[in-house]
This record gives sequence, C-alpha cells and structure tokens, in this order.
Amino acid sequence: MSELIPPLRTIYGEEATSQAQRYAEALSAFASTYGAGEVLIFRAPGRVNLIGEHTDYNHGYVLPVALDRDTLLLARPRSDATVRLSNMEAEFSPRAFTIGPDIPPDPPGDWGNYARGAAQALARQLRRADRRPPLRGLDGLVVGGPPHGVPRGAGLSSSSVLTVVVALALAHVNGWQPDGVTLARFCSEAEWYVGTRGGIMDQFIALLARRGHALFLDCRPDTAGRYRMEHVPLPQGYHLLIADSGVRHGNVRGHYNRRVAACRAGVALLRARFPAITHLRDVQEVPWAELEPFLPEEVTVGELAERGIELEDVPGLTPDTRLRVRARCRHVWTENRRVQAAVAALRAGQVATLGRLLNEAHASARDDYEISCPELEVLVQAAQEADGVAGARLTGAGWGGCIVALVRDDAVPAFEAHVARRYQAETGRTPAIFACRSGPGAGLVIAVTLSEED
Repeated sequence: MSELIPPLRTIYGEEATSQAQRYAEALSAFASTYGAGEVLIFRAPGRVNLIGEHTDYNHGYVLPVALDRDTLLLARPRSDATVRLSNMEAEFSPRAFTIGPDIPPDPPGDWGNYARGAAQALARQLRRADRRPPLRGLDGLVVGGPPHGVPRGAGLSSSSVLTVVVALALAHVNGWQPDGVTLARFCSEAEWYVGTRGGIMDQFIALLARRGHALFLDCRPDTAGRYRMEHVPLPQGYHLLIADSGVRHGNVRGHYNRRVAACRAGVALLRARFPAITHLRDVQEVPWAELEPFLPEEVTVGELAERGIELEDVPGLTPDTRLRVRARCRHVWTENRRVQAAVAALRAGQVATLGRLLNEAHASARDDYEISCPELEVLVQAAQEADGVAGARLTGAGWGGCIVALVRDDAVPAFEAHVARRYQAETGRTPAIFACRSGPGAGLVIAVTLSEED
C-alpha cells in the first residue's frame, strides 16, 4: 500500500518498506476480523533505559531511549461504549468490555487488563472534567511480536506500551486531546489498575521521545505540575546494542512491589531526621553517611507497623515480609547521582565516563537492589569484556529480560559474535541481539479506508 510509505518513513527511516509490509498484513487481519471501513493506526514505542533504574517512582532521575520496535493498535470507533480487542499474536485470545468508571478486571496477569486500566482511567478523567456525552468504544487489533514489536517480558516496556497505545486511541475517539505530559501521567496512573505501583518513565519516553536522543527526565513535578526534561543527543560513532537473555520471570510483581515498599519505608524512617520528606529524592543532596544510620539493613512490615509506619497501599505485603531498606535506598541515592553524571558525560562527549557509569549502575542494581539473575550476569560480563565496549548493564525492572551495551560502531559484529558465543556456551540459550535505533514518540500514524476487496 503505497500511501503507507511517506508516514512510515518519518517514523522508521530506511526501514519504512519492511514496516509497510507489516502494516499491510495488520490491515488485512483487521479487515478479516471487523470488515471494511475506516481504520485508525496508532503506535507506541518500547524503550531501553540507558541508566536510572527504579528511580522514577522515588521521584528521581532517568535517562531512557525510545526503540524503533513498537506496538500498533488498529482501531475503528464504535457508536457505543464497548471495546472489542483482538491480537495478532495467537496466544492472546480476544477481549471485550464496556468503558466505565469501574471496569471489572480480568484475572491477574491477563493482557486485557492493560486496556481495561486505560479505559477505566479515561472514563474517570472525563467524569472529573464534567464531560457528559456518551463514551465511545472501539474495535481494535493489537499488533506486537517479532520481529518489529516490543519483546514481551524483556524489560523494554511492552506492558506500558500497550496501555499507552490503547489510551491514545480511546482519547482520540472520545475527543480528549491532552498534551504529551498530561497523557503520560494519565497512562502511568492507569497502569496501577494491574496492581504494579510503578513510576512515569515508560509512559514519558513512549510519548515524548525524539529520534537520535535520550530523554533526561526529572520525575518530580514542580508546584505547577511541570516536569524538567531534556533531549540529550546520543554519542556519535557508537551503537546502543540490546541483548535479550530470553529469561522471562512471570511472577515478579511481588519482588517489584517489595522494592517500592522498602523505599517508602526508608522515607518514613528518615522523617525522624528530615520531617518534611515525601520521597527519597528529598534527601538526594544529603551525604549518604548522614542518612545511613536511620536506615536498618532489614526490617519486617510488622515491625514497621509497631513504629506507626503503614505500607497498606502496596499490594502483596504481610507482617512477616522482610524489607532490605538500607541497600534499596542506597541504590536509589547513588543511581540518581549516576544519571546526572551520565547526562553531563553525554553533553561533553565523554564516552569512557558514560561507560564507567553504566558498569557502576549494573553493580548497584545487582548488589543493592538485587534485580539481576544468572543469565543477565553472563550477558553483562561477556559484553564488558568485548573489545570496543564502553560499558554495559541490565536494563528494565530486572529478574530477566535484557542488557544494554554502548559499543563502538566498528566493534558491533565482533560484539555480537562474542556475546552470543559466550552466552550459548554458559547457558545453552541463544540471545537475541539488536541495535537500538532511537525513534520518535507515540501517536496516530495514518487513517486508512478499507474497501470490501481489502
């Protein structure tokens, strides 16, 4: 379909032709499911976090980069409030629900909950804005999966991307046109529906990315609700390479929420010395030696409750849940400093400094936040020992997924061969290795009218 090429070229550059085939196949599948008529195509990119892991929900700093791998949603507005979704990946069966302020969830972990969260949040948003017209649903087809989609469970934000692309489509068909920052905050809150108390990084980079740049984001808004952001150019002569371990730990939500709880416990304990703090960010400029005495190595939720510290809004905790408060807070405190130093290194073109910071960030994520796993360790060690590599670290929530490495252009083939060989020898697995070609943010790509012949 020749009309696809111009808009795709602005998004994918030289990959536009291969992407056009993907879009054409998706349109054919949509026509088979929903019939002829207008189709709106939305996309949202995955992301790799260059540095700044688990800092966003602590109001800290992050430095993500958008991928050229994305999730598509082909959508047709409906006259009623029903949302019907099918999926190009066969293992995801169709889902349907009615938009409203209280949408019953599917079972935990079900893919449809990300769409339900977006729809419920939209209904509540429009109700708060006193928007009375009937809500409109849509018939939709989700397109992800290899080779162009965001890998699922790899720490590249596939779940958040699904929330973003559904929110984009529903906002469009219901006439709500927020700016990118407002929509990013909206999508972050919408994702709480699935039970994970995450931050805002994934949604911000999905919506506000710029080609060839990382996005420095200060995750604390000012009193007017504005966020400090800067698009920072990526270094010339280097590729960001992603190596996917293939490890998918499906039940990590409890681990994630315990990290959130440990940080919140740290904040509550530090109030004995700093009464006004609300997040770890508030003590970022205080020397660590001054903070450490207030933070126990380990404490239970029950012991915190005895001291008047409640963490009830974090799911999955029991009085016996043990939290490693000092190490978790130390990671966040040091990681925020590394992000700031990484931005300065990028501005100054200091690739060696940036690489050292990536290596240090990995060590902190492994030792203090404990989000690595044996397979990720093999990948990082293999990457760090390869010629032409400035630095490497795990990326994403952890416990599996991917690493990111900063590799000199002429060293890419040797890097791919070495890392694949070493990983295969030590784990029996073959890693998927691909370059991150930073792309633009999410949005409406094109509107297409399908005829009966299509």
